[in-house]
Amino acid sequence: MRPPDESTSLDKYLGGDGRTVGDILAPLLLPPQAMRGSVLFVAAHPNDEVLGASWLMRRSPGCHVVHVTDGAPRDPSLRPEGAPPAREAYARIREEEAFAALGLAGVPRDNLFSLGAVDLEAAQDLATLTGCLVALIKALRPALLVVHPYEGRHPDQDSAAFISHAAVALLARAGRTPPVLLEMASEFLPAPDGRPVATVAFTEAECATKRRMLACYASQGRELQSFPVGCERYRAAPRYDFTRPPHEGALEYEASGWRMTGARWRELARAALETLRLPEAPWH
Repeated sequence: MRPPDESTSLDKYLGGDGRTVGDILAPLLLPPQAMRGSVLFVAAHPNDEVLGASWLMRRSPGCHVVHVTDGAPRDPSLRPEGAPPAREAYARIREEEAFAALGLAGVPRDNLFSLGAVDLEAAQDLATLTGCLVALIKALRPALLVVHPYEGRHPDQDSAAFISHAAVALLARAGRTPPVLLEMASEFLPAPDGRPVATVAFTEAECATKRRMLACYASQGRELQSFPVGCERYRAAPRYDFTRPPHEGALEYEASGWRMTGARWRELARAALETLRLPEAPWH
């Protein structure tokens, strides 16, 4: 673990309104070491990190961002109108948009990584993606890993949650000190164990900054225009059993007409757990 460093300490970062990250996240009772090192944001697609954690990202000096997918689905009908016909060309557009958006948060281009999965297909390679994330964590040594919750909203977001929890479990099994898992969302489903949520209400200036960051994702304009920007929510990650549905009833992405179903996603998760030799019960 990197020793405490004033340049990457979250608990002492003072925003323009006088609120520190430590003040906002205090109700979550995170381990002290989580606030005294660098932060790695794990987002399923380019723009997810801005949607879920723009406030924390701008207050995390030296942070890094990793995109699990390149944001470009294989099916052309699932790309926005006006997107290039070649999937790779659209993926490059998404990357350049991410560079611009993260630049507004002070994140340099060299601090953005991609695991290279195809949009909507991350679940097909969970074990390999977990291994890639483990290698990245070993290289960067973050104290805090910020990621999506497992909620059935999008299969790639659930996959990002899976590989983050699995990476932490593998690092702990190897005797290393893993980063603390923190979840990001505009709204959470109730946690399996009822744990608290920290909400940060934005100032007008913070709302304007988030809008500017989202505006960088011009290819996603229509989808992002209606996204609420008034607050963000954070939660210490609960333990999940990825072989069980995140909630009762149909999952949100099952109503989207995509090929992935919850049953198929959990089948792939179970296979990845076997490959990684991790137990199926909740862990990390």
